Amino acid sequence: MMKLSDFSRLKKKILFVLVDLLCLPLTFCLAIWLRYDSFSMAVVQPYLWLIVLAPLVSVPIFIKLGLYRAVIRFIDHRIMYAVAVGVTLSVIILIMLVVFTTGMNGISRGVFGIYWIATIMYVAAVRFLARSYFVLVSGVAGGLRVAIYGAGSAGNQLAIALANSNEYRPVAFIDDKKELQGSTVAGIRVYAPESLPGLVADKEITKILLAMPSLSKGNQRRILDKLEPLKIKTLVTPPFKSLISGLAQVQDVREIEIEDLLGRDAVEPMQELMAKCITDKSVMVTGAGGTIGSELCRQILRQQPSRLILFELSEFALYTIEQELNAIKKSLGSGVEVIPFLGSVLDAAKSLQIMRTYGVQTVYHAAAYKHVPLVEHNPIEGIRNNVFGTLHLARTAMAAGVSHFVLISTDKAVRPTNVMGATKRLAELILQAFSRTQDKTRFCMVRFGNVLGSSGSVVPLFRRQILHGGPVTITHPDITRYFMTITEAAQLVLQAGAIGEGGDVFVLDMGDPVKIVDLAKRMVHLSGLEVRSEDAPGGTIQIEFVGLRPGEKLYEELLINDNVIGTGHPLIMRAQEAELPWAELQVALTRLDTACMQCDHEAVRALLLQIVREYAPQCGIVDFVWSAQNKVERKIRAVK
Repeated sequence: MMKLSDFSRLKKKILFVLVDLLCLPLTFCLAIWLRYDSFSMAVVQPYLWLIVLAPLVSVPIFIKLGLYRAVIRFIDHRIMYAVAVGVTLSVIILIMLVVFTTGMNGISRGVFGIYWIATIMYVAAVRFLARSYFVLVSGVAGGLRVAIYGAGSAGNQLAIALANSNEYRPVAFIDDKKELQGSTVAGIRVYAPESLPGLVADKEITKILLAMPSLSKGNQRRILDKLEPLKIKTLVTPPFKSLISGLAQVQDVREIEIEDLLGRDAVEPMQELMAKCITDKSVMVTGAGGTIGSELCRQILRQQPSRLILFELSEFALYTIEQELNAIKKSLGSGVEVIPFLGSVLDAAKSLQIMRTYGVQTVYHAAAYKHVPLVEHNPIEGIRNNVFGTLHLARTAMAAGVSHFVLISTDKAVRPTNVMGATKRLAELILQAFSRTQDKTRFCMVRFGNVLGSSGSVVPLFRRQILHGGPVTITHPDITRYFMTITEAAQLVLQAGAIGEGGDVFVLDMGDPVKIVDLAKRMVHLSGLEVRSEDAPGGTIQIEFVGLRPGEKLYEELLINDNVIGTGHPLIMRAQEAELPWAELQVALTRLDTACMQCDHEAVRALLLQIVREYAPQCGIVDFVWSAQNKVERKIRAVK
């Protein structure tokens, strides 16, 4: 036997029309009975023609308003407006017909008032009952039982959207506002946050959906702090900006991101600083395909330079960012010329030719080897790329008449314990020295810590490990790091470059440092799981401490000294760091270059210690690595 849900759309429309043609006269009869408390022929006689006419007037109006076009399974409270308008118009027309034909003789006005109310109730009730039927037979009423945190407009929209889905079934609202607690939203009761532990057990809630997209990161973090002890999987709605821009819908709930856990509110960039070194200028980005380089390119493109030159060593990375930038150009309707170049920053002749040919005015130097253990195992390559790459590019920029040169540095350049950090500090020293020898090219450096979502970020790694049942691996129980979003870091770099006067070392306000083990535990708990420990032997996820990697520090710093002054931007500070005069630095760099060419690791290390006075390499494994590298290079030279 065919079910109603198997009917075609046309058959369903015809069915609803027939139901209304049958039930609207019955509704008018009900109105007569309620008015007179009787249904005798004497009472009904004056209204017989209206009983027949009511559906003939109402149904065409309903058709015109689209009541029969609506997909019943997806209707919501907004259909009440169309119902009220349609019924009101039909009643007005009936009254006008009565006035023009009988002058209301023997007709009670009360009948029309009762009929108006009863018809609105009937039309709405039939459609919502049908909706419930279609939801039930389609299996949509099933799904995971969830609570929605936030009973505002976003929560209401989310509940309605999920009601038409078989993935989630909202069974409770949670809201901090006392005036909402105890009320009903979208047919679901609103509870206080304190009720959550009991609700999770009583209503068998498996997930919590945080539906507060306009909430600040700080307030969102406080709510996540409340939810963490429940050890129930928590998802969040997309940010408010994504919703209003149409990039996401409220029902597009997502996994918890590190931005949600850190609770850092981004500061809107100062537009005049963003545009100062970019708009209508020829701009070059080295390392354009990397994490920071690619985000710099996206931000630069939106500031409308005259052209954007991409300089990248990796063919795939260059292809990827070029394709993405061309797509952004198309969406913006931009005419910015994007020019990709494959090459190394060590190729000074090529860099000079590019800068002169395209009249480069601003350079953002993001090309560097940044992976601490890999550079520790390959120190000479790290020095060549990070130190001499910067040296050649800076000399090229001065020769080509570049006005602004911004180096992307790192917090690991502060009292470095690894080769990567030492090379970045040496690159800073080079630019500081050049700033004192000329004033045509303004050199500045911008230091910041870890960026979220980068290829080396711990969050994607932790999420994969949690998904596979653990263990979650952490190098040390006390290790802490600063974090910042890629977008915010790139915007601050562009703004700092505009502030630079020459030789400036800028540090960014990274917020509070985060203990990595605490971050891992929160991710486990908000995934609905428990960390295995002595207090919780039945926990599903084990945290393992695997030891510090070669050259890795427990704590990162942004300043060598405490001597720092503010700038015109609340999140950008100017560090007062020690410098080396170019005459002294040049001699040391010549010796370092010779040692690198001779693959003399012992001399290279000694020179690094001499030039970068804060460099304090770790003992043990680092010494072993340097010794092993030296032996390998000696064997290679012997074979040659």
